[in-house]
Amino acid sequence: MTAPGPSSAPTGDSITFIGTATTLIRLGGFTVLTDPNFLHRGQRAYLGKGLWSTRLTEPAMQPGDLPALDAVVLSHLHGDHFDRVARHRLDKAVPIITTPQAGRRLNSWGFVTTGLTPWESTELAARPGAVHTHETLTVESLPAIHARGVMGRLLPPVMGSLLVHRAGGEVTRRVYVSGDTLTGDHLDEIHRRHPDIDVAVVHLGGTRVLLHTVTMDAAQGVDFLQRIQPDIAVPVHHDDYGVFRSPLSAFLSAASGAGLGERLRVPRRGETIPL
Repeated sequence: MTAPGPSSAPTGDSITFIGTATTLIRLGGFTVLTDPNFLHRGQRAYLGKGLWSTRLTEPAMQPGDLPALDAVVLSHLHGDHFDRVARHRLDKAVPIITTPQAGRRLNSWGFVTTGLTPWESTELAARPGAVHTHETLTVESLPAIHARGVMGRLLPPVMGSLLVHRAGGEVTRRVYVSGDTLTGDHLDEIHRRHPDIDVAVVHLGGTRVLLHTVTMDAAQGVDFLQRIQPDIAVPVHHDDYGVFRSPLSAFLSAASGAGLGERLRVPRRGETIPL
């Protein structure tokens, strides 16, 4: 269930799985935190509209354990993606790249944000004193659908993110973080625009809210891989909350049955996967 990364990429690129959809993505000299969720096992995350879910797992890190960050990439503002621990303990000077709607709320809490609509992008600046001034990291917002119909109108807007690292002007790595999305034609458009995805971080779980599925289950996860065709897929967001109903084992079995097992890299919490 492993696949080699592109040989042209710089050494040291990696993904550390912290839990839920929270990862550390290191590309060249840049370090990005995704969807920060640091609640402990047994604590409850607020999902909006009076809905809560209890965390079933323990995150591998807390904010004090994090390295210096260049940015936080946030798919949407739900309590299992940005919780009260993140709100009070993350460094508010670290820019957060997210949807415009989430950005406005985060601004009111004192964070520095960049709100992106689908296909918009922003380029990260190197941290003061960093040695990677010849490198750039671009974050592009990609379309995502958290739910359809009435449920889609009740849930907050969500985005996928494409992280593109360049060194000396040449692309070295493309990492797509799916966000909480269902499959559909929007994925075909993403593949048309970005046919050379090196790594996809795939939000799974088959989350069920008010009888609606709002994140990819096993079958949708396989459909995602078939549409996007990444070289490597890293499944996350699959067993951390009671609302997650589609186990990781079902996705692994379905992906293997579809001939996609060799593309998967499946981290344990706290594990760092080299890319």
